[in-house]
Amino acid sequence: MARALQLDLAKLSVREVNQFLHDELSASGADRIEILNPDGNHSIAAGLDADVVIDILGHAGYFTAGMNKRASVTIHGNAGWSVAENIMSGVVRVKGFASESAGASGHGGLVIIEGDASSRCGISMKGCDIVVGGSVGHFSAFMAQAGTLVVCGDAGPNLGDSIYEATIYVRGKIHSLGADAQEEELKGTDVEHISHLLAAAEIDGDAREFKRIASARKLYHWNAEAHQEY
Repeated sequence: MARALQLDLAKLSVREVNQFLHDELSASGADRIEILNPDGNHSIAAGLDADVVIDILGHAGYFTAGMNKRASVTIHGNAGWSVAENIMSGVVRVKGFASESAGASGHGGLVIIEGDASSRCGISMKGCDIVVGGSVGHFSAFMAQAGTLVVCGDAGPNLGDSIYEATIYVRGKIHSLGADAQEEELKGTDVEHISHLLAAAEIDGDAREFKRIASARKLYHWNAEAHQEY
């Protein structure tokens, strides 16, 4: 049977913890890891590529769970800049609040922030889904290329500035939209998609209360209707 292991950052360095997760996890037989005493250290559980459940028991610093692939990581506290940056697959959950650039450049997987996220949440996202239980700061989803940002609270200034083909859903107030972002009709397929993501994030909410924000496509340097055929 698989075993749960504890790794204590009061006794091990971040490098040693990550080295174990990269090179020794499979041989250990563990499918659940508890990381103790994170104390705001940076780059904890970065670069994972394994079907493992990671619980970080406390606050974490910059780039926690960056480049995550396959793993399910939960931070039982707050997270610093760029949590789950460049996520490829799997799930990264923050039980508290997240600083700037949560889920930056994420290609796939699901990022969940149960509290608020600061500025540039979802910047340049490329296919991941992000669900924020609270509000997001300015320039969230800036240059977002693909994927979905769901905001259950309010959104700060310049939401979706220079957005491409990502979609944003906001339940609360929107301070202002950025360049080329526009509000569009919320359709039945949107309600289904929001409901699915809220259920996956285990966050309550009525999907019909959200507003849909997407690209007006006026900043494109090509014809978006040409399907890349010229």
